[in-house]
Amino acid sequence: MVLTLLLGGARCGKSALAIDLARGREGLPVTFLATAEPVDREIAERIDRHRAERPGDWETLEEPIELERALGGPTDGVVVVDCLTLWVSNMLGRRFDDVTVLQRAAHFATRAHERPGPVIVVSNEVGSGIVPADALSRRYRDALGRVNATFAARSDEAFLVVAGRVLALSRPVTPSSPVAPDVRRRPSS
Repeated sequence: MVLTLLLGGARCGKSALAIDLARGREGLPVTFLATAEPVDREIAERIDRHRAERPGDWETLEEPIELERALGGPTDGVVVVDCLTLWVSNMLGRRFDDVTVLQRAAHFATRAHERPGPVIVVSNEVGSGIVPADALSRRYRDALGRVNATFAARSDEAFLVVAGRVLALSRPVTPSSPVAPDVRRRPSS
């Protein structure tokens, strides 16, 4: 049906938008797939706040790794995945190699895209800041960037959320695209 990707920075309104989009699919059951694990008190409190924001009649599956489990429910219902950011972190924390992370992302994105019911996926855009100082943080940034690009390529629609505002992301512009600038001609100096 429709695979929607919501990207943005931390606390910018991505999750709230995902909830609003799912609510807008009136009459369809909603499954909320949460990837966060309560590894410390701060995360546990954040998980509790997020639970309180969701309607009580939504099914919630807490699954840090095996996301495809949620796609096995009612095929016409809405699935909200919140979020790829923690999913990638969870896989790296369990020592998945980068190739496996990307393969899992490609497989899940394809299944989500082919699913008859709508899927709304939330993820952080972490590659717009400074280059991280340590190797693990750079690896994480790069892995999440590739996973986000994989989902964007398979999504029917993708949006960047900034300060609660939404910007629709277009398909990549290629030299053969009718809207592409003439990439052969360089501006004169």
